[in-house]
Amino acid sequence: MSDSYVIEVSSQTAGIVVRDTGGYQFFAASHRFDSLEGQIFRNAREAERAARRLLTGQTLQLAS
Repeated sequence: MSDSYVIEVSSQTAGIVVRDTGGYQFFAASHRFDSLEGQIFRNAREAERAARRLLTGQTLQLAS
């Protein structure tokens, strides 16, 4: 399993996620995805889904 992944949505680089002790931390590649900056996701797929929802204007549901 990789320690980092590039997250792309609709041919746009949203950011990268890097494995951390609690999951994968998101680092935004553009201002469009700044609201995800620093968030921890269980896996890269979850981060990609959050970036996709953000890009399409859907409400984000943050994990507690």
